Amino acid sequence: MTIRKVIDGRNQEILHCLETDSVRDAARILADNRIGALPIFDDAGAVTGIFSERDLLYSIARDEMASLDTPLREVMTAPAITVTPQTEAIEALSLMTRRRIRHLPVVDGAQLVAFVSIGDLVKYRLGLVEAEAEQLREYIQTA
Repeated sequence: MTIRKVIDGRNQEILHCLETDSVRDAARILADNRIGALPIFDDAGAVTGIFSERDLLYSIARDEMASLDTPLREVMTAPAITVTPQTEAIEALSLMTRRRIRHLPVVDGAQLVAFVSIGDLVKYRLGLVEAEAEQLREYIQTA
């Protein structure tokens, strides 16, 4: 099972910020959309980092409220750890566990095609396990 299977059928806008946007701008997007992280782009449109709730917390703890006017390039997690649509989902889950991250940009070449969370991958994997269990139950009942 690849990341491509997980993201198939998605047709949603990927919220993001630019490196030059402020922490305040990103925090507002996170809060308004009830999400935990955003991919951060440079001026050319390449993913250069991720800004997460954790980055927000660290920046406020370090610089207090003054951090709200700081450009994201100074506080984001960089470089961005990415995967491709061909990456196996279990490999992506393992990567997230090892690196202690909860979000991965999915890139095809230099273009961002999706932004997946650990919840997306776990949900998809559980769906497969449940389908397999149902098939086994049906097989046992008909045997």
